[in-house]
Amino acid sequence: MVDICPAILATYPEEYKRQIERIASFATRLHIDIADGKFAPNKTVLASDVWWPGGMRADIHVMYRRPIEIIDTLIALGPQLVIMHAEAEGDFMTLAKQLHYHGIEAGVALLPKTPVDLIKPALSVVDHVMIFGGDLGHYGGQADLSLLEKAKQLRALNKRIEIGWDGGVTEQNIKALVDNGVEVVVSGGYIQKATDAKRAYDTLKETIS
Repeated sequence: MVDICPAILATYPEEYKRQIERIASFATRLHIDIADGKFAPNKTVLASDVWWPGGMRADIHVMYRRPIEIIDTLIALGPQLVIMHAEAEGDFMTLAKQLHYHGIEAGVALLPKTPVDLIKPALSVVDHVMIFGGDLGHYGGQADLSLLEKAKQLRALNKRIEIGWDGGVTEQNIKALVDNGVEVVVSGGYIQKATDAKRAYDTLKETIS
């Protein structure tokens, strides 16, 4: 079973609300991007501004240099999953244990140049690894499919871990992602910039059905 997650990447609360409204009628799992303007080049809405419709699964992708600074806010929001970057500062293992204590899954994201070996010690405690293959902090970008080698490496190391992909997803490449072990496909610009967001979402689903 593959989940397609529309992404929310907004600078202001009003923009955030519009993006939520575009996908609320059909999405079942949502990917919410928040950035501090330091780790990623742009700044988004604050973690305290994050919300989502009831009945929808929410994953929060934290593009912060020091995610520990907002960990209490994230826990209070109560998402299903929090994804932090391997390249961020702080003790990831401690943060993962905090999330698990509160019933929240812990995920780690890998930028293109970050090898899987860097997170080997954490693979016994994380629930999800997201391979980032796009343009950090922005919609769109070209998906670098050579990074799918990481999916094979991850599966060899941990057969139970959920593998996600974020960056440059289109109907032309989604099947390659899924065929190479990606189970959670994050789609930002392809859906949010489409004239008909639901049609774009359905096209991705039909391509892999």
